Amino acid sequence: MPFSTLGLSEPLLKALADLKYSEPTAIQKKAIPVILSGKNLVAAAQTGTGKTASFVLPMLEKLNTERKLRGKRIRALVLTPTRELAVQVEQSIRDYGQYLNLSSMAMYGGTDIEPQRQKLIWGVDIVVATPGRLLDMAHQRALHFDELEVLVLDEADRMLDMGFIEDINKIIERLPLERQNLLFSATISDDVRALSKRTFSNATEISIGNNNASKPKIDQWLITVDKGNKSALLSHLIIEHQWQQALIFIETKHGAAKLVSQLEKRGISAESIHGGRTQAMREQVLNDFKAGKIKFLVATGIASRGLDIGELTRVVNYDLPDQVDDYIHRIGRTGRAGASGEAVSFVAKDNFRNLCAIESRLGHVIKRKEFEGFPVKKVVPLSILNYVPKNKR
Repeated sequence: MPFSTLGLSEPLLKALADLKYSEPTAIQKKAIPVILSGKNLVAAAQTGTGKTASFVLPMLEKLNTERKLRGKRIRALVLTPTRELAVQVEQSIRDYGQYLNLSSMAMYGGTDIEPQRQKLIWGVDIVVATPGRLLDMAHQRALHFDELEVLVLDEADRMLDMGFIEDINKIIERLPLERQNLLFSATISDDVRALSKRTFSNATEISIGNNNASKPKIDQWLITVDKGNKSALLSHLIIEHQWQQALIFIETKHGAAKLVSQLEKRGISAESIHGGRTQAMREQVLNDFKAGKIKFLVATGIASRGLDIGELTRVVNYDLPDQVDDYIHRIGRTGRAGASGEAVSFVAKDNFRNLCAIESRLGHVIKRKEFEGFPVKKVVPLSILNYVPKNKR
């Protein structure tokens, strides 16, 4: 089946020929006709299946009109979890739309906001953005959404894993009700399906390939520990169990700085990212962590929003989060793309209510481990799930 059978116009077919694209992939065959018909779409497809072209091509086709934009307006918005993906998708828009008179731009944090603001002055047809920077622009009234026609949530599962749900909800609240909605994800998890139902209705759902392939394999366990022993326990685990790397979540920037100092006194290389550090500093620390120059990264919840770290084997909830969604997002940083991961949580007695809520959401008890030399004075009770009769589990 050639691309010409999918309803694409000559300028797009010419661009595809230039790029040596001969036949559409499975996701493109299914998604492009649905999108061209104007329907909402929820699609599950792994990276490398031609997913980007499956929404970019019909989006360009629909936007290829003589309509003139007003200043600071956009016609299509693609939300992505990372700046790297934003740049990649925007380049695809340029490649596929090279024979069309449509404008596009990538918008992301960590760079000077002014050049991006200047590009918006005359209006841009398509903006590809990370959620945080887009909200910054909206708060500064640098762009308006009243002429928006298409919303795309690309790699929705990763955006949820990275803690962008609040930003996504705030963005959607600003958009016109009359629009086409497209959601693409490696898997259609319960969280992704809930997001799609909140965002739009009457969506066509398609799935390509084995979408359980990247289902996380996360070994979750907890250690009951008195607050005053947490730093010593963490050091013990790192040294005695020869941990090579871990992302450690903590509640406050003061606590992050203090923990890094305590770890370094014990000869453990560590750094922190928190709201008190500039974006440039956070990016440098994160890059060093990804490169293996920093083995242990201590992050506050706010600063960790948007973190994307491949092949992360272990996360530690040094402070158990108050919100269940935060726990889910934190542990979702490991065990990705079918790899195995480990999520370790430190739980003190005053975390008991939070623990009960987390185990209730998970639907199972998190296994507990004890370590010699760290006796607990304030015992953490077992949650109610421990008392469900075995024949009802």
